Amino acid sequence: MPHYIAIIEDAGPDEAVGVWFPDLPGCISGGDDVDEALENATEAITFYAEELIADGRELPRPRTLDELKADPEFADELGKHMAVKIEFPPSDDAAE
Repeated sequence: MPHYIAIIEDAGPDEAVGVWFPDLPGCISGGDDVDEALENATEAITFYAEELIADGRELPRPRTLDELKADPEFADELGKHMAVKIEFPPSDDAAE
């Protein structure tokens, strides 16, 4: 299964947590805490993929963390925030 790297931006107490994907421009998610933001992240990718498919396009190939670290556009952000892998499409086990 492909895994997309997600960047988690936790602004602190009383602030929403944001999640975005360097390989999926415009695909964002969020929540009241990190757990909720990560739960919503898979749903965000699903909607993003549906939109691309409707436009006749495909999801881009996910890059590895090392590839993203080597990209000057994202290297700084990876140093400032937590990065996690989000499996997409999610396995059947994740839904249980």
